[in-house]
Amino acid sequence: MADRLPIKRALVSVYDKTGLAELGQVLAEAGVEIVSTGSTAGVLREAGVPVVGVEEVTGFPECLDGRVKTLHPKIHAGILADRRLESHNQQLAELDVAPFDLVITNLYPFIETVASGAGMEESVEQIDIGGPTMVRAAAKNHASVAVITAARQYAGLRTALAEGGTTLEERRALAAAAFRHTAEYDVAVAGWMGEVVVGEGEFGGWHGATYTKVADLRYGENSHQAAALYRDARGGGLAGAQQLHGKEMSYNNYVDADAAHRAAYDFDTPAVAIIKHANPCGIAV
Repeated sequence: MADRLPIKRALVSVYDKTGLAELGQVLAEAGVEIVSTGSTAGVLREAGVPVVGVEEVTGFPECLDGRVKTLHPKIHAGILADRRLESHNQQLAELDVAPFDLVITNLYPFIETVASGAGMEESVEQIDIGGPTMVRAAAKNHASVAVITAARQYAGLRTALAEGGTTLEERRALAAAAFRHTAEYDVAVAGWMGEVVVGEGEFGGWHGATYTKVADLRYGENSHQAAALYRDARGGGLAGAQQLHGKEMSYNNYVDADAAHRAAYDFDTPAVAIIKHANPCGIAV
């Protein structure tokens, strides 16, 4: 279709390598040139996928224990060139830079590392620099580039490849998801830096949070109002609870469930709380 942007060249650099080998094979079968880094390139090569090392493109080796891999004009000009503009296309030709149609990357597991109880130095090493830079560059330039930030998006990418490329609508949706991804990451890093590294504690000078939608609720506080349930990156709590039976939850159901949870936890032994309109009507221990 005319509105689909063919995928001819991809930059692939991921920490989470779930499904990577299979995706690489699909890209190769579709005739996509793959530029890749470090261990990502190693996994692809082991799967028999042709790969161009990023150092072959930049003419500069990865260095500083992998801290510097893709931070180079040969990479980022290829991501950021707006190919709707003839001036950008001319500059790419003059600079001998080949553009990318697709960027596939996910970030170092900073949140998981901190949650594991790792020390400060180990946690600092999991603050990704090159990954967010690539993600944001590709998302900004979604008019010309598609960006994939999670393995769950691979199925949609396979479909797009089979149909001749990505549509602008698809690239916009991927870009929005990418900016949400980096926003969650940055909030986690900023919060940890203030609370732990600077030592501001739980009630420091800045606090940020991001929330991901879990479900649409049956209705809001009143039956004519809409409502949805969101949870933060830490998960847990009632937002992560499994509903065993009954109809879909409403806003009021969650308010009552929270009241029941708090009432029951006032006791040291197992307890059951019965709630109506956020008020305990009965408690059994």
